[in-house]
Amino acid sequence: MSVNARTVSAGGALDTLRAGWIAQKAGALTASWMLHGRPGVGKTELVRSLSEEIGATLFDIRLTTIEPQDLRGLPYYDHATQRTVWYRPEDLPDDPDTPAILFLDELTAASPYLQPTVYGLLQERRVGRHLLPGNVFIVAAGNTVDDGAVAYEMGSALSDRLIHLHVSANAKDWLETYAVDRALHPNVTAFLRARPDLLDTTEESLRRGDMIACTPRSWERVSDIVNAISDRHLRDTMIAGTIGTSPAAEFARVAEELNAMITVDELIATPRANRMPLYPDTMNGLVALIYGLVAHAEAETLPDVIDAMADIRTLKSNSALPLSELTSFGFELLIRKALTSGLEEAFRGSASYAAYVQERQAQGVR
Repeated sequence: MSVNARTVSAGGALDTLRAGWIAQKAGALTASWMLHGRPGVGKTELVRSLSEEIGATLFDIRLTTIEPQDLRGLPYYDHATQRTVWYRPEDLPDDPDTPAILFLDELTAASPYLQPTVYGLLQERRVGRHLLPGNVFIVAAGNTVDDGAVAYEMGSALSDRLIHLHVSANAKDWLETYAVDRALHPNVTAFLRARPDLLDTTEESLRRGDMIACTPRSWERVSDIVNAISDRHLRDTMIAGTIGTSPAAEFARVAEELNAMITVDELIATPRANRMPLYPDTMNGLVALIYGLVAHAEAETLPDVIDAMADIRTLKSNSALPLSELTSFGFELLIRKALTSGLEEAFRGSASYAAYVQERQAQGVR
């Protein structure tokens, strides 16, 4: 059975869930949500991002690891009333004063025996007599049978209880909204900007019968490996075991080029008048530098980062490269990070940024 819902990026799904939460908080809409998507596409991360954004406690329940009684609770006999009473499980939110997200992960891989218990949560917001408070936002997630993962077909009785979103990997969205926020290694972000087709190769890997595929989740792990492992041979072995030998070989070639270039720390530490010869002279190098500058931007470093970003457009030795476009791209990422971090005041006091804006206005570009 196909998922005939709108396909959205992880960022688009986050925007939609955010709107759903706002509507629920206002009392205008109460619904349960279902995120469909391939393994590693970022479903769990976007729910975690939403919980951090709205200040909600995240109750993450992996439905493949529990039994029906784990949601219903345990019975005990109340002798005074001569009734069986159920102890409430601690995995269900019950604080009416604190926002919470109940995340029912791996719904489509859960045992069919568990699904009737989940129905009540998704439709009536209750299990037995346990009623969820109104400040609980319910999101479920799972893979489909076509994704190469363990999954059961979702019946109409279950699917009718949900608002469905089909989440797919989108390189531009992932690089600008997720990779920058998580400060992934510049080698990873620069490589995927040049090879966006390698962000998610699940479908191709399934067709070839390969066990390993590139996914947004695996590229985040590659970033962790690059940050943690200094020995090149061991690092390359781990990366090949994460994204497959062919993508790993391509990544290693680009990473070798980028590793030979100056670091952001060295560039910023150099007096501005002496920095020009230190800038990379390749497209990959400049893209990696841009991501590195954005990752480096904090309250105390942002003025220097703005200067370094603005100077990209003036590089004389790199006149064959689209320097103006690269500078604009860099400032888009940097401004977005500044706005989300409350650091936008640094732009108002920057002579470098003012000169950059004035130059664009003179060119008729807004």
